[in-house]
Amino acid sequence: MTDRTDSPRSRRERPAKPALSREGIVTAAVAVLRAEGLPKVTMRRLAQELDTGPASLYVYVRNTAELHAAVLDELLGTIGPAPADGSWRERLERLLTAYTAMLFEYPGLARSALTARPSGPHYLNLIESLLALLDEGGVPPAQAAWGVDLLLQHTTATAAEHADGEAASEEDWDALRGALHGASARTHPRIAALGDALLAGAPQERLSWALRTLITGIEHAPAPD
Repeated sequence: MTDRTDSPRSRRERPAKPALSREGIVTAAVAVLRAEGLPKVTMRRLAQELDTGPASLYVYVRNTAELHAAVLDELLGTIGPAPADGSWRERLERLLTAYTAMLFEYPGLARSALTARPSGPHYLNLIESLLALLDEGGVPPAQAAWGVDLLLQHTTATAAEHADGEAASEEDWDALRGALHGASARTHPRIAALGDALLAGAPQERLSWALRTLITGIEHAPAPD
């Protein structure tokens, strides 16, 4: 007697695939990012993951750039709201540091974030939190509006510089240190005097100093009319 349990199942007997949606595509993209890195987050790879054709995905996401922006927005939801304790300056710096740390966690996404234009709810929440903290500090609205862009540009560029696979190697840093320390006091007196200071400080210290400097500048430099 034939064992029916080993017979191929017809398509009608197979469980139906979940309906495609933008949310499902983004969820799958985040999973691929965490497991395989951003270069693998492509329409073709996601089509394989979702058991469909690439053309089906374009109904929900226009292109890879929009997909990466949606992934970034999804991950922004992991950094949480602005801290509740501390001065407005301290909370602003900690929120921006959390944003930078999130980008450090996903090498490749930081470089993409330099040109990505997220427009989802988590990105809007981040902008709203930054504006609220600047408003709490008495920063005029026009300066705050431009200042948010400046703060995100700097933190994103910092993460892109240090977090992706193209960051400078130790040999590159050794070459730079050698050039700075070997600069002639006759031809490059300022470099010779500040050779150590130019490269001093841990990355976290330099990020903190840069953020405090930017926040102070945003507070006092009026935006043009």
